[in-house]
Amino acid sequence: MLLFGLNLLLSSCHPKIPSAKLMVATEPANMLDYVGTPNTARDRNALAFSDQGAWFAYGFPADTACFGGFTGPFLMTQENGVWSSQVLSQLMLKEVTTGQLIDWNGFAASHTSFNSHLAQAFVNEQFRITQTLCFASAHSTLITTQITNLSGETIRLQPHWRGTVFLPGLKLAREGNTVVLQSPLSAAKGTIQSFGEPVTSLELTDSTYALHLDPFALKPGETRQLVLGHTFIFPEYNGEEEQRRLGDAVNQLPALLDTRKAEKGHQLATLHAQLDTPWQDSVYQDLVAKTILTLQNNWRIPAGELKNSGVFPSYHYIWFHGFWAWDSWKHAVALTQYDPELAKEQIRAMYAYLTPEGFIPDCIYRDTTIEAHNYRNTKPPLSAWAAWEVYTQSQDVRFLKELYPKIVRQHTWWYTNRDHDQDGLCEYGSTDGSLVAAKWESGMDNAVRFDQSKILKNSATAYSLDQESVDLNAYLYTEKQYLRQMAEVLNKPQDQEQWATQARVLKAKIQFQFYDPNTGWFYDTSIDGQSFIQVMGCEGWIPLWAEIATPAQAVAVKNSMINSAYFFTRVPLPTLAANHPKFTPADGYWRGPVWLDQAYFGVKGLHNYGFHQEAYAATYALLQQAEGVLTKGKSIRENYQPITGQGLESKNFSWSAAHYLLLLLNR
Repeated sequence: MLLFGLNLLLSSCHPKIPSAKLMVATEPANMLDYVGTPNTARDRNALAFSDQGAWFAYGFPADTACFGGFTGPFLMTQENGVWSSQVLSQLMLKEVTTGQLIDWNGFAASHTSFNSHLAQAFVNEQFRITQTLCFASAHSTLITTQITNLSGETIRLQPHWRGTVFLPGLKLAREGNTVVLQSPLSAAKGTIQSFGEPVTSLELTDSTYALHLDPFALKPGETRQLVLGHTFIFPEYNGEEEQRRLGDAVNQLPALLDTRKAEKGHQLATLHAQLDTPWQDSVYQDLVAKTILTLQNNWRIPAGELKNSGVFPSYHYIWFHGFWAWDSWKHAVALTQYDPELAKEQIRAMYAYLTPEGFIPDCIYRDTTIEAHNYRNTKPPLSAWAAWEVYTQSQDVRFLKELYPKIVRQHTWWYTNRDHDQDGLCEYGSTDGSLVAAKWESGMDNAVRFDQSKILKNSATAYSLDQESVDLNAYLYTEKQYLRQMAEVLNKPQDQEQWATQARVLKAKIQFQFYDPNTGWFYDTSIDGQSFIQVMGCEGWIPLWAEIATPAQAVAVKNSMINSAYFFTRVPLPTLAANHPKFTPADGYWRGPVWLDQAYFGVKGLHNYGFHQEAYAATYALLQQAEGVLTKGKSIRENYQPITGQGLESKNFSWSAAHYLLLLLNR
């Protein structure tokens, strides 16, 4: 079978994490390709690098005309991400003796990216010019340029920084020798300032500037350093304090870059030490770097309506500039493997919007004048899983104590608002009575299992679909189990017993109502539980992830999962069985493509029941057959075509990166 032909070596592997001494790992280079010059403010072709939770990002210029600076920045401080400029700060060098500008066309260029910084070099017969871009904080980045004279003669140079903004409404002004960027669409203030070399003059229009520095002589073999700072800061942060910190960072160069390298090296080493046995080869270590870099590029500090730090699904896609509930829970589980504090903040970001009744909105945004928070529906209940994983890594009892009553309130909300017939089994639904929002609540927006669904009214603000979903109730079962464990840690014996009892009852109901012994699969059912909605989809293996299935049920589900006619496609574990008439692998969204979160649940479910060989074979195919996952420079995508392996939908997608990381760690 294809399953066993993928990698015979996996047959001897066991799901144990090797012990390893923690050290700082060397960062691999060019895990993502940031080369590309935007042609317009709303160009979505190029990727962009950011760090420290910044709301702005950069790339490398593809065009010679833009050499001498970094592409962008791409501003997430307004709209849903727009480029401010092709190159906001481009270095120009004038030979004082001849009065001629040095032509960038004569330089050979190289670009190198790391998790810690961007670096580029431009070389011709006279000069070697290197530039590094490193985030000093979430508000500021420093561009350090070193100019080395390769000739045999002393050369007198005058450096200039120049730039043109093409973002409509973005205006340039001056404060002394500092360039200020302001837009009526953004509360964030931008600045460009030179450090070190004295400023001779500053020329400025609404959209262009030229910052002229004092000339200097450069002897043969001598190197001169220029430092330029970019700051984009929201008004809720202290701009004066940021300027002091930025000045300190400049005074301590190159310690800033060393610090960032050490941070990223520590993250990598932490994760390399935890890699599961089959995935300790360097190619998988490189993938670790790509996964956390993907999350890093989507990381944002609190701003506007977002009260805590967190991770976007994808800065690259125009509609994914916010935090989503179940995305947040999944991101947190991955983040806590190397940054538990950020994982806590990701969870808090959504719980900041918990209503008194226990409802968590589907998604929240920084600026609701751009897009409103979505209160029409919530998302599947996975926050207890995330919170418990954070506790497992951090042993932070205070965090558990903070979250426990909130998770209880959220958990109880489902039974109050999404159990139409009050039989202890819940349904997906909406707050506004719309069918589309009820489908969104599942997270699987257009899944085939909902094609014939109808909406039922529970109360004035609560509606349910006319079907009970196996995945929803399996998630609620796992929440009860995690709440039981939390209650034990928090010394709440009555709660502990209550959750244990509820879990036992629900487990039996799920085993009985949702499993079809004739086909060996778990399905959604009608609201009365009397008939199956016989669409074989990825929700059918969630009971294995939740450890609900009986051993016999697990064997039957496993057999379908490893059947190439159903789910073991080239990229395995698609969202719909490949033999279903509505299977749409290329552009079906939740009607066929492989989503890494659901594939991860499937792999973990196989491991849970001892099907380790099958789980490792599926993981191997997910790693090897999905386009670009193991290729340097290629972005991790939102989902994948199961037959061809083509990457689909959004680039730089966080939960795909998160679940690839969890697969490598076997968490």
